[in-house]
Amino acid sequence: MRERLAELVRFGFVGGLAFVVDAGLFNLLRFGPGEVLGHKPLTAKVVSVAVATVVAWLGNRYWTFAARRTENRTREFVAYAVANVIGMAIAVGCLAVSHYVLGLTSALADNIAANVVGLGLGTIFRYLAYRFFVFTGGPAPLPDDAPGDGVRPTELAPASAPCTTAAAPPLR
Repeated sequence: MRERLAELVRFGFVGGLAFVVDAGLFNLLRFGPGEVLGHKPLTAKVVSVAVATVVAWLGNRYWTFAARRTENRTREFVAYAVANVIGMAIAVGCLAVSHYVLGLTSALADNIAANVVGLGLGTIFRYLAYRFFVFTGGPAPLPDDAPGDGVRPTELAPASAPCTTAAAPPLR
């Protein structure tokens, strides 16, 4: 349980950084100097998500899910890309409905649709996809010269399991 919580915290931190990149770049492209993509909110969102995805890939691969990386980087990268395309489609879909179907075209409406609702739903999807379909490797094996008995702390019996070994003598 503690490991899952630590993983979620790392995922949240990486996601927070990627969010800053995504939202910042989206707003820079839409409303910044020159309004490079001022009249193209969907294109701006696709570009900002693509850049944020690279940031998130690095953080998730080498930190959040480092112990679950697979040997097959190509399969992992393709699965990661597919998960992110679907996550991006969720965010872009929310923006499209808000902007074009509901006619909510203000900067605030675009940001709520893309960066609150869409990103929130996309984040839930991404975490589940990364956890169960992308980073599916197990922890790396312990080296032969590692101290200890070769058992990882996560492999020990839970505290509620009956103890089957003799107790150590008391310290004097």
